[in-house]
Amino acid sequence: MEFIRLRCEYRTNPLGITETSPRLEWTLSGTKRGDHQTAYHILCASTPELLEADTGDLWDTGKIVSGNSTQIVYAGQSLTSRQRVFWKVRVWDRDDTASTFSTPQQFEIGLLSNSEWKAHWIGDDPDALSETPPAPYLRRAFDISNKNSKAVNARLYVTARGIFTAYLNGERVGEDDLAPGWTDYDKRIYYQTYDVTGLLRGGENALGAMLSDGWYCGHIGLTGRQNYGKAAEFLAQLEVNFEDGSQQVITTDSEWLLTHGAIQSSDLLMGETYDAREDTKLEGWLLPGYVADPERWKTPATVKPIDAVPLQAYPTTGVRRVMELKAKTVRELPEKTFLFDLGQNMVGLYRLKMKGEAGQTVTVRSGEILNPDGTLYTTNLRSAKCTDHYTLKGGETETYVPYFTTHGFRYVELTGFPGTPDLDTITGIVLSSAIEKGGEFTCSNEMVNQLQRNIEWGQRGNYIEIPTDCPQRDERLGWMGDAQIFARTACANFDVASFLTKYMVDVTDAQSPNGAFPDVAPRKGATNDAAPAWGDAGVIVPYTLYLCYGDTRILERNYESMKGWVEYIHGNNPDLLWKNNRNNDYGDWLSIKADTPKDVMGTAYFAYSTSLVAKTAKILGMNEEAQRYEKLFEDIRTAFQKAYVKPDGKIEGETQTVYLLALRFDLLTSEQRAQAAQHLTENIVDVFDTHLSTGFVGVGYLNPTLTSIGRLDLAYKLLLNDTFPSWGYSIKQGATTIWERWDGWTEEKGFQDPGMNSFNHYSLGSVGEWLYSTIAGIDFDPENPGYRHILFNPQPGGELTFAKGKIETPYGVALSEWHKENGKMRWTITVPVNSTATVFFPTDEREKIMEGDTSLDRENSDLTFLKTENGRSLYMVGSGTYRFEILD
Repeated sequence: MEFIRLRCEYRTNPLGITETSPRLEWTLSGTKRGDHQTAYHILCASTPELLEADTGDLWDTGKIVSGNSTQIVYAGQSLTSRQRVFWKVRVWDRDDTASTFSTPQQFEIGLLSNSEWKAHWIGDDPDALSETPPAPYLRRAFDISNKNSKAVNARLYVTARGIFTAYLNGERVGEDDLAPGWTDYDKRIYYQTYDVTGLLRGGENALGAMLSDGWYCGHIGLTGRQNYGKAAEFLAQLEVNFEDGSQQVITTDSEWLLTHGAIQSSDLLMGETYDAREDTKLEGWLLPGYVADPERWKTPATVKPIDAVPLQAYPTTGVRRVMELKAKTVRELPEKTFLFDLGQNMVGLYRLKMKGEAGQTVTVRSGEILNPDGTLYTTNLRSAKCTDHYTLKGGETETYVPYFTTHGFRYVELTGFPGTPDLDTITGIVLSSAIEKGGEFTCSNEMVNQLQRNIEWGQRGNYIEIPTDCPQRDERLGWMGDAQIFARTACANFDVASFLTKYMVDVTDAQSPNGAFPDVAPRKGATNDAAPAWGDAGVIVPYTLYLCYGDTRILERNYESMKGWVEYIHGNNPDLLWKNNRNNDYGDWLSIKADTPKDVMGTAYFAYSTSLVAKTAKILGMNEEAQRYEKLFEDIRTAFQKAYVKPDGKIEGETQTVYLLALRFDLLTSEQRAQAAQHLTENIVDVFDTHLSTGFVGVGYLNPTLTSIGRLDLAYKLLLNDTFPSWGYSIKQGATTIWERWDGWTEEKGFQDPGMNSFNHYSLGSVGEWLYSTIAGIDFDPENPGYRHILFNPQPGGELTFAKGKIETPYGVALSEWHKENGKMRWTITVPVNSTATVFFPTDEREKIMEGDTSLDRENSDLTFLKTENGRSLYMVGSGTYRFEILD
């Protein structure tokens, strides 16, 4: 067996972590079926030389008999700030043969407490700033103090109240955009750690930074400028370590200089104004040897020591430039306006190339969609201007990429452009939190393939620092209802373990003392306590991460918060029906002609969150609490039935969503389940002419529930519809991302109310989990989470002849690919090393299942027959790739 991926805290060789008991993991590849690990041996050392000598002075586990290769908690010597740990692992296979040690890996502890920081916060005078302040430019020149010893490593610990870009000797530090990200700045501030050893030079050096308001004091949410503080501030600490053991520390303090330059203003929502003529005046300011004009460069007006707000290492991957898109077309509109089409609704920046005279200003606007007359549609942006202005310095070709703003767009409009642009004038730069792509899905229906692409693009564009609701208008908040309904799909498409773990810190930071979660996290822009299905994200998301990644730590660290939410609901509703304190009470948001009663929906979610808290308690070994919450769930279930379920099985409201929630959350007796299943089917077929009517809450449960009640045919029908309302309808209108509303634009009415009409809003894309679990047929076993045991159970339908799904599990790639033709189904599956699987064949006639020339009704050492049920044959298999042929 060979190692193919080794990580610490879900990242490869992380630099600067706060976690002193980090978790290690590795994935393996094997050449034989059934390959699996039977033991492991981890070495952790303080130097690479010790590790090379197979010595683990920090932790030497010896041979541990275990098949576990994920979530291995470091249990060696206590780790301290700045400590660098080198580690490697070897494993034993099923024949008790040891592998060679893996390639050495490493992780490094950051600064664990505020006392480690000697730096000061620096910035502008907050009382002297305009509504749209210019970006502070900051610099500090310094000499390497130790002339007789070589610098062996240098770390820049850096953060901002606001967002920053840092430079050392003219080179940009790191690849992160919008660092240090968004937190509740009153409760914690994250910092980045960068290895800048290779950027240092002998003699004079120069540290520089540009700073912007960002989420700290710029425009976000629904309420204009935010009030964490009045002005952006910068904090940096450069530590240079020399071969002789000495250290030099350069910090932000009163020796820094501040001025303003080309960035006249910059805001995440409003856009950026850039005057390149100022670049000429400040030429070389980031380089050593620059002579700062004392008339222009001043001591920062703000120089203050750090306070009690904890500074912590950034816990996930930052926002980065993940790809570029070339313009597809460019058209000239009246008044020398040019409109570019990138062919894909995206989120991020653009690169603008131009050549003209000094003082000419190019105005750049962007939008997701066009008006009927072919001009840019921006009405749905509301108060967000999303407009950039670039003033040329003149001379050679100039290139501009905005520094401190983001836009959601497919189309880019230029006015004031010097000359006539071509397709190279504009290039889209896609921003996203740099989460690894973990899943792929494709099938024989191109509309469904486009749906999958739309889901992925919606996630890519809205997973920027937090899971936002939309990337374009004056909102961009971390709405929790959206996050919870999409979480399972998110985990299939991308590796979001560390991303959503970080988000759960934002969620718990925003929890009220009474136990109420917020509607949005961080709690800005919508500050009230949460509504049903929104606050429940505080329970559902951690449990989903446990199921998808086998992560028990997320449950340990969120359990009290999860309990607090359930107790908050219970305390306000002792009769167990959620009638009180539903707060904003969104209901099944943006459903179509189907008003789900809000107390019914709330009570269903109260029951569901309670059941997950009970399961969590059991997982964590808290059996008495598990029993208490199991009983509470049963009591809520009984109250639900008594209050809302009629003798004929109809549920109050009689909407698709009430039936979906009752069925999905196990709120009914067996007799009531059968009745509810029939009523759900009748509602879809008879009331809505075989169309969905669900909003944000019901849509994710729609196809999985129909499948579970034996109406796979109806689930496929809804998936493949292209008439309103359906996923296919928006695709027929040219959608390249998921829309916020089913009726964002219709042939009958045109645009919906621009007060709330995003064309990139992932919630309705939560059907994605069903594409993987049911069409491709890859699912986890809740009893063996994290895909330790996989369920392969594709259920073809809808005249599909082919489907392929792939998920990057914690153990490696799980794949399922099937083709149907000429009365046969060819099916290939891959089970990663250290996983096992149950394979569901769509026939109970085992002689019709062939592997090679042998049917499975004969003895096969690689497959273990389990049973037949409901017309299917179930087998247990170990790791490896299997190719089957199934006869009709």
